[in-house]
Amino acid sequence: MAEMREPIESGCPDPWQYIHPVMRKNFGQWKYHDHPRPGVLLHVAYSGDKIWTVKAGTQRILDVFTLRKLCDIGDEFAEGHVHFTLRSNIEYMVSDETKVQPLIDALEGAGFIVGGTQNSVAMISHTQGWLHCDIPGTDASGVVKSMMDELIDEFRNANMPNRVHITTSCCQINCGGQGDIAINIQHTKPPKINHDLVANVCERPSVVARCPVAAIRPAMVNGKPSLEVDERKCICCGACFPPCPPMQINDAEHSKLAIWVGGNHSNARGKPTFQKLVAAGIPNNPPRWPEATAIVKRILKAYKEGARDWERVNEWIERIGWPRFFEEVELPFTKYHIDTWRGARASFNSSTYIRF
Repeated sequence: MAEMREPIESGCPDPWQYIHPVMRKNFGQWKYHDHPRPGVLLHVAYSGDKIWTVKAGTQRILDVFTLRKLCDIGDEFAEGHVHFTLRSNIEYMVSDETKVQPLIDALEGAGFIVGGTQNSVAMISHTQGWLHCDIPGTDASGVVKSMMDELIDEFRNANMPNRVHITTSCCQINCGGQGDIAINIQHTKPPKINHDLVANVCERPSVVARCPVAAIRPAMVNGKPSLEVDERKCICCGACFPPCPPMQINDAEHSKLAIWVGGNHSNARGKPTFQKLVAAGIPNNPPRWPEATAIVKRILKAYKEGARDWERVNEWIERIGWPRFFEEVELPFTKYHIDTWRGARASFNSSTYIRF
C-alpha cells in the first residue's frame, strides 16, 4: 500500500485510513444496496462482501462526554469505524449481520435514535446560532431541538412519500439553507446605529461596500464620522452588522422567522428548484419556538397525506399548484408571496467600488 501523503495546512485529511476495511476493499465495486429497516443500509459488493450501516441522530454541537460515549459504543458493539454525515448523524459500519441489532439496542439504550434513512424526515441541518456566531438573529440549534422533539417519529420511521430535508439558519446572509423546508430569520426593520461608536469600531468603507443594495453611505453625526442608512433602499438583510456591530439590527420584537419550501438540488428527474416563501412574520419565540414548529408540522402532514410515492415536496406542490398548497397547509396567501421581483440586476451593489 502506498505511503500516506504528508498533512497539509488546509483541506480535509486523507479519509482512506479511516474507511472500514470492507469498504476499502470494494471501493467502487458495489453491486446493489438495500434498506432492511429504517436507520440501516446494506451494501453488497460484486465480490460477495456485505456491509451494514447503522445511522443514529446526534446533536450538531457534541460535547466531549457524548463523543466519547459514541466512540465507546462503536468500539464495543461495532467494528471501530464511524462516519459523521453532513446532517450531524453518526454512522457505524459492520460486516457481520449479527452485530446490527445489538448495536441498535446499545445506541437506543444510550438515548440515541436510529433512523434518518430513505423516505424519512432527515435530521435538520443547522448553523450554531447563539453558541459562537457573531451575527445571529436567532438560535438555529435551539429551533432544531424544539422541532426534532416533535418530529422524532418521522426520523425514526420511513413513512414519508420521499426524503424530506429541513434546514434552519441564524441569519439570511451567511448560512441561509436550501431544503424542502427552510426556516430562516427575517429582520423587519433597518439597523439602529449607535453613532458614538461607529468611528472607533467600524471601517466605514468596508461597511458601505458590504451593503448589497447600496443603502449605506458615510455621514457626519454630532461632529463625528458615522454612517447613515437609506431606509427606502434597505432590505433589512443584516449584512452591515458583522463589519460594524454598532449597526444593531437584531430585535427581540421585530426579528421574525420565515418559512420557505420547495428547494431541491437537481437529480435524474429534474432541474434544481428554488424555495419560495410560504410563511413570514412568525414570532422568534425561544426557547421552544412553538409557532414555527406548528407550521412545519402542518406542512409535513399535508405533504404526507397528499403526495404520491417518491414525490419530493417541490414536485408535490408543482402538481397540485400553489393555491391549493396554501389551502392544504392552512396558511394565508398575501401579496408578499407573489414572486414577481426582478430588480437584482439593477439594484444589487455588484461592483467592488463604492458608489452612491
